[in-house]
Amino acid sequence: MQSVLTLPDPFIAPPCEQAIDILYQDDAILLINKPSGLLSLSGKNPLNLDSVHYRVKQDFPTATLLHRLDFGTSGIMLVALSKEYNALLMRQFQARKIKKQYKAILQGELNPKEGVIDLPIAKGEFPRQVVCYQQGKHAMSEYKVLHYCSQTHQSTVQFFPVTGRTHQLRVHSQAIGHPILGCDLYSEGQSQQAAKRLMLHATELTFSHPKTRQVITAQAECPF
Repeated sequence: MQSVLTLPDPFIAPPCEQAIDILYQDDAILLINKPSGLLSLSGKNPLNLDSVHYRVKQDFPTATLLHRLDFGTSGIMLVALSKEYNALLMRQFQARKIKKQYKAILQGELNPKEGVIDLPIAKGEFPRQVVCYQQGKHAMSEYKVLHYCSQTHQSTVQFFPVTGRTHQLRVHSQAIGHPILGCDLYSEGQSQQAAKRLMLHATELTFSHPKTRQVITAQAECPF
């Protein structure tokens, strides 16, 4: 049987000088604000050691990540501080009971002003994902246009992802012809060069606290 050679990921993350902001802390969870340009998890390449997980573990050794944000995406993340609370929160993620909101700036005027993008997503050539009706998994994103700037021909949009596929908002935005500004994978030319970072920020997270059962809506102010 012929072996398949797997090449290592050539991507080397540039140093991220920004700190992680702790928005809330108790004995069960952390709510943090991730900066753009920081990995959620350390990469296989030893040069990609720095990450949200690596940094948080220095001060909270029992911490576990419940979800990820893409390297260029900033915003709110929920961290469990024990295996017990991790399991309880993971059930909420799996049942889609945890609601997320994102803010993004897209190329062009998005019409209609409110809608649903329902396009299946599958793995493409690494690291990209693609819309694929044959092999893709169900992926749905609701959106609302907050503002359109005619001078820059850009739309500021609020996203409400129903599912949580890899790169979902970036793939969906590209697929409808309005890529997210500053995206290195799913935009090119003017839309890629229009921003120094990926213009995508996780603004809000609603969940049930694993210990108190209280419904919490946490927010991280958008930097753009």
